[in-house]
Amino acid sequence: MKKAILTIAIAVMGLTAAFAQDTTKRVRRAMPKMTAEQRAEKVTARLEKQLSLTADQKTKIYAIELENAKKMEAWRSADQGDMKGKMKERKAVFDEQKAKIDGILTAEQKTKMDAFRAEAKEKGEKMRKGMGGRGKRDKAPVVSNPPAQG
Repeated sequence: MKKAILTIAIAVMGLTAAFAQDTTKRVRRAMPKMTAEQRAEKVTARLEKQLSLTADQKTKIYAIELENAKKMEAWRSADQGDMKGKMKERKAVFDEQKAKIDGILTAEQKTKMDAFRAEAKEKGEKMRKGMGGRGKRDKAPVVSNPPAQG
């Protein structure tokens, strides 16, 4: 009897260890802290590569992106109260920035840019849908029918 209890205890401990939570999850890597100038340079370099910008277009877009990056830094450091009002303000600024950049680009570059924006929007929506399901259950839990008594 003691051997059976000991065997069951060892089996339970073994199964517990086998099904323990996996602690080797991927750790999100921290985003490097970049200055406004670095952010503007990164965005400008990406646009130059994607849209084949001229030197003049590159300097104008860099100036627009630098202005935007500085506003972003100010928003991040500002108080987080009244987010809805601030979101409207930010959207207006982003629309203004978009119009400025579109004014610099040629017709061919604008079509490429619109394609990139549409792709980014689609990726963002896809990501938000994936994030929205966390912690929420789409379906009711399945409950098995209890055995009839009697």
